[in-house]
Amino acid sequence: MFIDLIDTYDWKNTTELIYSKTDSEVQAALQAKSRNLDDFMALISPAAEPYIEEMARQSQQRTLRRFGKTIQLYVPLYLSNFCENNCVYCGFNTQNRIKRKVLSYEEIKDEVIAIRKLGFEHILLVTGESDVKAGAAYLKKAFEIIKPHVSLISIEVQPLQAEEYADLIEQGLNTVYLYQETYNRERYPVYHLGGKKRDYENRLKTYENLGKAQVHKIGLGILAGLEDWRTDSFFTALHLNYLKRTYWRTKYSVSFPRLRPHSGSFQPNSIMTDRQLAQLIFAYRLFDENVEIALSTRESAHYRDHMLKLGVTSMSAESKTNPGGYAHPELNDELEQFAVNDSRTALEVANMIRSNGYEAVWKDWDYILQ
Repeated sequence: MFIDLIDTYDWKNTTELIYSKTDSEVQAALQAKSRNLDDFMALISPAAEPYIEEMARQSQQRTLRRFGKTIQLYVPLYLSNFCENNCVYCGFNTQNRIKRKVLSYEEIKDEVIAIRKLGFEHILLVTGESDVKAGAAYLKKAFEIIKPHVSLISIEVQPLQAEEYADLIEQGLNTVYLYQETYNRERYPVYHLGGKKRDYENRLKTYENLGKAQVHKIGLGILAGLEDWRTDSFFTALHLNYLKRTYWRTKYSVSFPRLRPHSGSFQPNSIMTDRQLAQLIFAYRLFDENVEIALSTRESAHYRDHMLKLGVTSMSAESKTNPGGYAHPELNDELEQFAVNDSRTALEVANMIRSNGYEAVWKDWDYILQ
C-alpha cells in the first residue's frame, strides 16, 4: 500500500534534496528520453527556473503528440455544501456560519437542464463531505437523474467504500477526484481539525479502494498554499507513480488548485506564483506524457489563455461553486465554496480555445467508445 511507501520518506530530507538540485541535474533531466522521480525532483527545483522556456517547449511537444490540439471542457455541479469536516482552508468548514443547502432531486434535474443548455456533457458532481446529507444512496439517485442527460459523470465527494464506488460505476461513474490536500503527515492535523478527513491514513487508503474498484480515472493533487508546493508536488508524483504501477488499468489526472477567497480567515502558508505553477505543469508533462492535467476557474482568464497550448488537457468553464447556482444564478454567494477567478461563459471559453486553433471537446469520446 502507498502508506507503507510514503512512510519510508522523510519530509525534511526530501525538501532538502529538492532545493539542493544543481544546474547539471536539471540539464540531465531535460535531455533524458524517459524521466524518473529524481528527474521530476530536479525539474520542480529552484535550479530549473532558468530553464522554464525549454520546459515549456518540450511540454507543448509532448502534449501535442499525446492529446493533439484538444481541450476537454467540464463543469462542476455542486449538490450540497453540508460538510462534517473542520478544514481550516475551506469555505464549507462545518464551523463556518454559512447558509447550507442540499439539492432536492427535482433541483438536481433543474441544474442538469440548465447545464446542458450551456453545452456541457461532462459533469463533475461536488459535495461537502457529509455521509448524512449526501451519502452513497443520495449520489446513486443523483446519477439516475443526471445520466440520461449527459455523456460523462465524475465525482468529487467524501471517500466511499470500494463496493459503493463499484455500485456507482454501474450507474455510469467515470472519474473520481480525491485530493490529499497535503502529504505532510506531521502538519496534516494542523489543517484538518475534525471530521473523518482528519484521518490521514484513511484518506490515503481510499485511493486503494478506487484502484480495486477499477474506476476508469482517478484524479489526485494537492492544495497549493498549505505546505511547500515543491515538496508536496514530489509526493503527489510519488503517489501517481505508485498508483500507475499498482492499478495499471486506470487512467490518471492531476491538478493543483491554489487557494482562493472563501468563508473563513485562513491565509496561505506558502505562495505559489504563476511562473511556479507553470513550472510544475511542465514538470508533470515531462515526467508523464499520458497524465491528464486540469486547470480550473480558480485561475485567471489571462493565465488560462496563455497556458492553453503548453501542457493542460482540460478546463472547467462558467463554474458555479454553490448548490443551485446554474438554474438560479441569483442565489446568495454565501453558499459558495470559493470565489471563481475566470468568470467567462462557457461559450466565451470555447471560442477562446477555437481562436487558438484548438478544439473544445464537450465530452470524452474515449469513454463513449468503450
